[in-house]
This record gives sequence, C-alpha cells and structure tokens, in this order.
Amino acid sequence: MDKPKEYSLTWEVTDEMTAKRIGTAGARILSTPNMLALMEAAALELAKAYLDDGTTTVGVEAHVRHLASTPVGMKVTATATLRSIERRKMWFDIVVTDENGKCGEGSHLRIMVPNKDRSKQA
Repeated sequence: MDKPKEYSLTWEVTDEMTAKRIGTAGARILSTPNMLALMEAAALELAKAYLDDGTTTVGVEAHVRHLASTPVGMKVTATATLRSIERRKMWFDIVVTDENGKCGEGSHLRIMVPNKDRSKQA
C-alpha cells in the first residue's frame, strides 16, 4: 500500500483559539498561533505514516502566512502535503481553508528523532 502524500485535519474555532484569548487585542477570530498549531498537527499526522517504530518527529521550523480571518464557530481545515524527505528532515507545504476559502498557507519542517521519554532522564 502506498503511503499518503497528503493529510487534512479540521477543527472548529472556539473562544479559546482566538487572538483575544492569548492576550493580544483582537476580535473573536482564529489566532495565528492556533492556526500554526493546526498546521503542525496535520503535518505530524501525515509524518506518522513514514516513521519507523520507536521514532517520532519534532517541529523545528515554520513559515506561515495568515491570509484571512476565521470567526468563532466556523470550521477550519489544514491540509499538509509532504514535499520531500531528506535523511531525517521532512518538509511539508500546508494550506489552510475555512468555509469561505483559503485563509492561510505555509511550510513546515519536522525532524525524525528517537521516541524517548526525556522526563525519565536525569
């Protein structure tokens, strides 16, 4: 079976995801940090199809453009597309849409690392 090249994740915008909630002035719309979190979550889910047992990924770089506002109560979807894998580096292109169309875009780099519980290391 071929591995997927694309993964979409949808969230409904809540008050907790607004710019006002994170301490910046603004209306009841999706904040850029929460849009980025959705983008990263979509890339992480796609990355899982490419990982060996005992391996995970960590996000290390993101380039994001927030193009339009998405109000509370509206659904927003991030679609991550795997652009390339270079050794342990996984590059993703991500498009974000809401019920009105495209509202964000960007790229994201994740690095494959051993899945260790660092809290047990002393």
